Amino acid sequence: MTFTVPEATRVDLGLDGRRLSFLDFGGPGRPLLALHGHFSEGRTFARLARELAPGWRVIAPDQRGHGESERPADYGRRGYLADAVAVLDHLGLGPVVVLGHSLGGVNAYQLVAHHPDRVGALIVEDMGAVVADDLSFCLSWPHRAPDREALVTGLGASARYLGDAIRAYDDGWGLAFRPEDMVASQRLLTGDHWDDWLATECPALLVHGVRSDTLSAGHAQAMTDRRPHTRLVHLPTGHTVHETDPEGFAAAVRAFLGDLSSLGDP
Repeated sequence: MTFTVPEATRVDLGLDGRRLSFLDFGGPGRPLLALHGHFSEGRTFARLARELAPGWRVIAPDQRGHGESERPADYGRRGYLADAVAVLDHLGLGPVVVLGHSLGGVNAYQLVAHHPDRVGALIVEDMGAVVADDLSFCLSWPHRAPDREALVTGLGASARYLGDAIRAYDDGWGLAFRPEDMVASQRLLTGDHWDDWLATECPALLVHGVRSDTLSAGHAQAMTDRRPHTRLVHLPTGHTVHETDPEGFAAAVRAFLGDLSSLGDP
């Protein structure tokens, strides 16, 4: 029987006086929580949700200050994790597989470290145990433009990475986040997170883009060597593996999940 992935259902939660929004791609499969990176939002995982159905049900939040989720008072580490737990609590889920790209990758392995009972397996897309990136370049992006074309022109070469984040507002065209928030979030993400990466031994997959300027091959190998039950896959992409090579990324994830299924995990 052919299974057709339904349109994702958008769910809005009220947390501390702000909206936290997420997409639930539904279906009968086991739950997978997918956490996007800076400048992105939950729908970046729509293709992956189709690729994994019907065996896996993807739940993809718009993390705080991104997409349809409102800006929080701060972008600290505890807040991101509390948001993820709130989504799982609302849906009554756990343990789940958690997947994260970039910012979402750190959020994913810190979620495992701080809430090990909520997560059975971990997938990290091109993110290290030490974070030292700087997003201040985005402060030059326009806040509003009179039309989409003008906004794309103002974004320059970055526009090709921001297509999903472009929105029409009452006062013009802009992005579904505030650049100054992204800089603040990145500043609070920066640091040495080896303790969190090594805190648990649940099955893990680390996907490395070989042309990434965020995660080096050497660091990816060290993360794999130092953490038990961790598999490393290299794909011929830059940092955003799931968008650049969606078929290769889905195949790597599907193979990892297939092994979990054969073991009866998570």
